Amino acid sequence: MATEAQDAGAVTHAAAGHEAAASGGMPQLDITTWPNQIFWLLVTLVAIYLILTRVALPRISAVLAERRGTITNDLAAAEELKQKATEAEAAYNKALATARTEAAKIVAAARAEIEADLAKATAKADADIEAKTAVSEQRIAEIRANSIESVTEVAKDTAKELVSALGGAADARSITAAVSARLKG
Repeated sequence: MATEAQDAGAVTHAAAGHEAAASGGMPQLDITTWPNQIFWLLVTLVAIYLILTRVALPRISAVLAERRGTITNDLAAAEELKQKATEAEAAYNKALATARTEAAKIVAAARAEIEADLAKATAKADADIEAKTAVSEQRIAEIRANSIESVTEVAKDTAKELVSALGGAADARSITAAVSARLKG
């Protein structure tokens, strides 16, 4: 009996399959199954809606809010850093200008000090040169005086020797008078 029931069930199942194949349409378009398909469609849509609204969308909203907050904080931090950089640049430029002014003052003071030292050294050198010039002029005067005497002596000796070489006799007085007359012009 069990085999007869199985055979009958198999025949019934085979007959339903042959009828669907014989109708030649798709089972989804069969009007008799539409209420069942609409029910499961609504259940699926409600389930997807609940999953999205309760789980996925809050997580996505939280991530978007976190990103928005991070971007806002980063922009605020960037603006603050930009402000600090501008202030630092202004302080740097002010310090640079002050340093240049101080350097100019130091250079001017050093230049004035060097010029004063140079003026002192020049005055001292001029005084030394004047002293040496005076000493040199005195020595030149002495040398001139000595040279005139030396020239007179040499001229007397030369005249005496010339007169002797020419065979004459000359006394010292006449030679001195002749050399003195000749030296005067």
